[in-house]
Amino acid sequence: QEDDDSCSDYGSRDKPGTALGRIVPDGNVLFPDIFHTDHLLFYERFKAYQDYILADCKASEVKEFTAEYLEKVLEPSGWQAVWRTNVFEVLVEVVDVEYSALKAVVQLSEPFLCESQVSTFTLECMQELLELKERQIPLQELWVVYDESGEFDQTALAVEHVRFFYQCIWRTWDEEEEDDFDYFVRCVEPRLRLHYDILEHRVPSGLVADYQNLLSQCEELYRKFLNVRNSIPSSDSDSEVENVSMVEGLKLYEKIEHLKQKLKLIENPLLRYVFGYQKYSGLQAKGQRPKGTKITHVVSSSLMASLLQSLIRDKLCPESCGEELEIQFHNDPLAAVNACYEGDTVIICPGHYVVDGVFCIADSVELEGYGLPDDIVIEKRGKGDNFVDCTGANIRISSLKLVQHDAVEGILNVHHGKTTLENCVLQCETTGITVRTSAELVMKHSDLYGAKGAGVEIYPGSTCTLLDNGIHHCKEGILIKNFLDEHYDIPKITMVNNVIHNNEGYGVVLVRPTMPSDVKDASAD
Repeated sequence: QEDDDSCSDYGSRDKPGTALGRIVPDGNVLFPDIFHTDHLLFYERFKAYQDYILADCKASEVKEFTAEYLEKVLEPSGWQAVWRTNVFEVLVEVVDVEYSALKAVVQLSEPFLCESQVSTFTLECMQELLELKERQIPLQELWVVYDESGEFDQTALAVEHVRFFYQCIWRTWDEEEEDDFDYFVRCVEPRLRLHYDILEHRVPSGLVADYQNLLSQCEELYRKFLNVRNSIPSSDSDSEVENVSMVEGLKLYEKIEHLKQKLKLIENPLLRYVFGYQKYSGLQAKGQRPKGTKITHVVSSSLMASLLQSLIRDKLCPESCGEELEIQFHNDPLAAVNACYEGDTVIICPGHYVVDGVFCIADSVELEGYGLPDDIVIEKRGKGDNFVDCTGANIRISSLKLVQHDAVEGILNVHHGKTTLENCVLQCETTGITVRTSAELVMKHSDLYGAKGAGVEIYPGSTCTLLDNGIHHCKEGILIKNFLDEHYDIPKITMVNNVIHNNEGYGVVLVRPTMPSDVKDASAD
């Protein structure tokens, strides 16, 4: 009994009735409800893997430690589950558990319940399939049927922990890692944190895509590596074919190690953001189109005839712009910006647009709202991304309202080049606008508020012109960083007729770098 209690994650055996929720399965077949276990919080999974399942095991001991855990908490028989694959779902009953193999011995439940996109999965067909598998099914393919008594809570949680681990944490090459480190600390914890950071939108979407792509590449190369390695005979023969295979295997191994290092870089919370910042600050400009044409992109969720007439009269007719225009229409401002080349213009019509991604502007383009800023709202979804990243030589943004919610990154970053912001409203969440070293910002007739950090953050060596703006309800109004840093020029700042009010701290804050003399004085104290 003491062993059972020591492995009880949430103490559901200490009180009558289940502590877990239930899910009604989708589909046409009336499967029984299953336990709802895939919504566990980070600390619940962390505690389970660290305290009860893996502890301080090595990579080569993972399966053994997991089997020992299952022996203590998993009911060996008497429970039902839905066996799910990519092709079918079928109700089964567990009659035994092969702990060392992490598999359950099952039989088909009565009555026979099966759902499949293929009509050939009859009772006889499924029985034949089970016989081929010796009636042993991987635990991670089973979803435990709901039972309100609480008797199978630990079974449902244990199966969930196994499933989540092998789907989200374990890598096929982990077992070949060196055994001189704690597997949980080295691999499980950073991957688990990354998984939840992605779930909570705290990682830039571009970085998430990079990670998934790297993971897929690594898995594919590792499969090839295993095939090559297995093709090499174990004897000491020195044939030409064997030598070629060994060279190919070494090349694959080097590529795999390179990809693994990139994966670890993204899995590390600190290095992840350095990697992400370098990625976005190194955006490559497309330049002009081969024929030198410039396109006007019109963005509207729905375009009424009257609006189109006004747009043609004010912006699109040859008389107003002096030349024939090529026009493209979009319903998403992010898609329009991504389609831009050097010299293009994006005209955004009134509407409320919700975007999930970063505006990465690497060319000299113009984003212009057609109307008042409050009528042209672009709202950012996703916590992990910057809103707007500017690296173009001459970018103009006007008459737009940018809105952030629950963000962890700033609303606009000027990494390189010059960005002009005019007649805009910026509803911030964390830092407002950041002007990096060697970049230039011109901000005119705009309103910025809501930043939990500084409204405008100015780095040394940058140029910043602020004219007739409102900056309010931020932690600080304007933060000028390291303005006496000897490694950079003092930032060139012009501020005229700005109203900086109702901020938590000061309106303008100057931060100077720590000088060597300061460090000596501090150590002396």
